[in-house]
Amino acid sequence: MSDVPVLETQRLILRGHRPADTGRFLQAMAVDEFARHITREGRGLAPHEAWRSIAMIAGCWPLFGFGNWVVELKETGEPIGRIGPFEPPGWPAFEVGWAIFPEYQRQGYAREGAAAAMIWCHDVLRRDPIYHCIHQGNLGSEGVARSLGAEPVRDLEPSAIGPVRLWETPWERFTQSDPYQRHVAAMGEKP
Repeated sequence: MSDVPVLETQRLILRGHRPADTGRFLQAMAVDEFARHITREGRGLAPHEAWRSIAMIAGCWPLFGFGNWVVELKETGEPIGRIGPFEPPGWPAFEVGWAIFPEYQRQGYAREGAAAAMIWCHDVLRRDPIYHCIHQGNLGSEGVARSLGAEPVRDLEPSAIGPVRLWETPWERFTQSDPYQRHVAAMGEKP
């Protein structure tokens, strides 16, 4: 998609979905460990179910002018997940979310990519605060949110994906966070 801006971090490229990415996402979406916190089914998806999810996420860019980026490792060009803003009709808030494939989790990629996405959302879309809808019990994503300066504000039940806690990150708190400071330093940007 040529309309999707490309963002760079120290280790990542955030870009639009390409047809060649689809197989890797279908494979990841079939895995319970990956899909349980990001799908309404709460489990790994069959290919036809995963295809709908992939198409919905990719379709946000032409419909709304924002959406999730495919997260690509700069070093290898390999897609490792998705990160970005999301707010379809009926969604509780404008959020920046992340879904990194299990084998790439706990390496700081979600923090790094989310920081770049949140800066873009602030600078381009003028969004402040930014929210994160995190499935209760998803301790990894709660840790990412905390590192970005987020605090939980309320529980959302029922939601499309089960019990969810809404986290809020005001811009001022985000700019004090380690992921923001690391991004600015690595990219040579002024805070």
